[in-house]
Amino acid sequence: MANTFGHLFRITTWGESHGGAVGVVVDGCPPRLALTEADIQPDLDRRRPGQSRIVTPRRESDNVQIISGTFGGKTTGTPICMLVRNEDARSEAYSEMASKFRPSHADYTYQAKYGIRNWQGGGRSSARETIGRVAAGAIAKKLLREQFDVEVLAYVMQTQRIKACIDPETVRMEEIESNIVRCPDASAAARMIRLIEKTRKAGDTVGGIIGGVARGVPPGWGEPVFDRLEADLAKAMLSLPASKGFDIGSGFNSILFTGCEHNDLFRARKGKVVTTSNRSGGIQGGISNGQTIYFRVAFKPVATVMHEQETVDVEFRNTTLRGRGRHDPCVLPRAVPMVEAMTAMVLADHALRQRAQCEGW
Repeated sequence: MANTFGHLFRITTWGESHGGAVGVVVDGCPPRLALTEADIQPDLDRRRPGQSRIVTPRRESDNVQIISGTFGGKTTGTPICMLVRNEDARSEAYSEMASKFRPSHADYTYQAKYGIRNWQGGGRSSARETIGRVAAGAIAKKLLREQFDVEVLAYVMQTQRIKACIDPETVRMEEIESNIVRCPDASAAARMIRLIEKTRKAGDTVGGIIGGVARGVPPGWGEPVFDRLEADLAKAMLSLPASKGFDIGSGFNSILFTGCEHNDLFRARKGKVVTTSNRSGGIQGGISNGQTIYFRVAFKPVATVMHEQETVDVEFRNTTLRGRGRHDPCVLPRAVPMVEAMTAMVLADHALRQRAQCEGW
């Protein structure tokens, strides 16, 4: 089940970077949701390679096909299978990796676990696997938007030491998509782009932080104790390639406050409970409290660098290896739709769980 995520809204991704295709099976999507490829393609276009000068130049159209689970433009309640064909794989660039382990990649660990690995483009460990997640996430976002009035967004908030000034309560998709780095702070975005271009020319890579936000989530979503909403979000984010950290609300900065300073005080307003602040990030006790959910995900620099580095070969002999192939100098711009997708799938899953529970009241 390691390739499956979710409970009621459940996905299984499949495929390798240089195989014939990649894709996903979505099980548990409610019936009668209007759905065509046109609902999926925009998010895949935001994820695809070759979209700007600061991402990998690999050329893929990433056109999605829905091959089951819909009829007459609506979901039927049966498994939805979606497929995207690989078009521009160049496996010859990876021939040296057949006998050498790339530093900080999954080459050695896959070999240690399975005794075999697909060295062409990293195989299953490649970020190309996330195509299935983004396709499934597009369905989850549509479900959340149309049936629960929930909006999910993500954006680049920091690249290395360059920090943007962004309010998760007011940030809009138009601002995020206004530049190629997907940072809604125009001044910071310009500096980020220059940094990524400079780093790429030096044959190196850079990391940063993506912010995620969900607005309109009602109180009551989430489960005690092990399926806490923030715990499921953390698992979802840390399952993404290159992710290295997750925090929510005040996060690690919470240690700077006292309890009196940190508490989100309750107030009644127009028959609803609201809080005077939102240091909890919209979740308390693992359950949504009706406030905006916001969090951050840290992504490391891409492991493939165009410099010779020490490594070992499959015979465990010391050697060196220089990066080959086409790679992102920074994952952040293309990881934004991935963060949105994983957020939406977690929330869709908990929305359906809550709906199932409430129907018994």
